[in-house]
Amino acid sequence: MKHIFNKGKGAEKPTLLLLHGTGGNELDLLPLAGMIDDEASVLSVRGNVLENGMPRFFRRLAEGVFDEEDLIFRTKELNDFLDEAAGKYGFDRNNVMAIGYSNGANIAASLLFHYPNALKGAILHHPMVPRRGIDLPDLTGTSVFIAAGTNDPICPPQESEELQSLLEKAGADADLHWEDKGHQLTQQEAEAAAKWYQERL
Repeated sequence: MKHIFNKGKGAEKPTLLLLHGTGGNELDLLPLAGMIDDEASVLSVRGNVLENGMPRFFRRLAEGVFDEEDLIFRTKELNDFLDEAAGKYGFDRNNVMAIGYSNGANIAASLLFHYPNALKGAILHHPMVPRRGIDLPDLTGTSVFIAAGTNDPICPPQESEELQSLLEKAGADADLHWEDKGHQLTQQEAEAAAKWYQERL
């Protein structure tokens, strides 16, 4: 997977896994990572799927309708890539914090839904529920921050609330932060995510 790895100063800090939104790339969320923790190592990945020339992390059948088979395949692909990258770059595989926006937040949530030890935690900006009707792994000890917009046309409020509920039922510590905005990633929610991160770590 096309990616950037920047080694940080703090060996004990999580490695920040950056996952962009539709049409983005591995450079998009670097400023956000700097806001969250400018001393942490950063692994920023570009999605392997193209939709009308725009990179994504998995296919969709329509807006808000995921190609579930491809989602499962791409989630495994990303999890395997994290295993390989940890060996290559020497970071702690058990100390990875995902930061995702939109499509990137959805694949990060899918990692949580499918693999018990894929992530130590996640900051999810405008995610949806990746899959329904499956048993989640035990997520005890996993911290998740969900940023949502009350006027988000792509991700309605009940979607964010359902995701929080599913994660909490699996044992995760999931916080839901609301902005009176749409689907865009705002400065305010980025600052809220940074504050949450500092309090958790």
